[in-house]
Amino acid sequence: MRQARRTRRAAWVGTVCAGLVVGGAGLTGCGGGSEDPDAGTNGVGKLSATKIQGETQQAAKGATAVRLSGTLVSKGRTYKLDMRLKDSGGTGSVTSKGGTFQLLRVDKHLYLKADADFWTHQGESGGQGGGSPADRAAAEKLGGKYVKVPPGDPAYQQLSGFTDKGLMLDGTLTLHGALSKGDRVGSGARRVIRIAGDEGAGGTLDVSLAGKPYPQRLQRAGDAGTLRLTEWGKDFPLEEPGLNETVDYGKQLPTS
Repeated sequence: MRQARRTRRAAWVGTVCAGLVVGGAGLTGCGGGSEDPDAGTNGVGKLSATKIQGETQQAAKGATAVRLSGTLVSKGRTYKLDMRLKDSGGTGSVTSKGGTFQLLRVDKHLYLKADADFWTHQGESGGQGGGSPADRAAAEKLGGKYVKVPPGDPAYQQLSGFTDKGLMLDGTLTLHGALSKGDRVGSGARRVIRIAGDEGAGGTLDVSLAGKPYPQRLQRAGDAGTLRLTEWGKDFPLEEPGLNETVDYGKQLPTS
């Protein structure tokens, strides 16, 4: 009899707890324990902030390609970027001071494409100016064409940096100050854990908890921009433009 009562009581408790699960109520006292916040993830949420950063850097450097978009503030100038990068080069757009230009680098060959207004300094003086008639005529020839940037031109190093996957990631993955680990946010494939430098003043980095621990979003230190990193490992075509699309201006580009 006692055994039968114990059996019925255990069954009743199990039924009540099952009902609580269905109803969404808490399971305190039902023996369920607390849910593992890292269940179903890649497990980096269990690591220290320093180790998370190390895992993130390793994953990013091992990726064949990435898309990087957002804003970047450097030396007092704000750039809006949308670049697709891989080891052999990159392609995409850069906007600064209201002017937008396209960049394309295939190995060491760098090309810049913009409209005629870009080459005649339109936008920097409220749309006035545009240089001499000779300057305007040259700008019309350059507008809409891929202009090959000579390696010796002062602009080459600066512009090619936007197309350099290793260089961009090194700068992107850098946080300043002591590292700390924050909350897990999002759900499913978009679930991330945030790490921060100097309690956020040194920047914050969201790291994916699904699949490989790729960085997803960077808030740079000192309000120096916010960047999103997506399309990890997704290949894209990277070919030099045709002769009819290209202008070889010479040893140095016009000042712009």
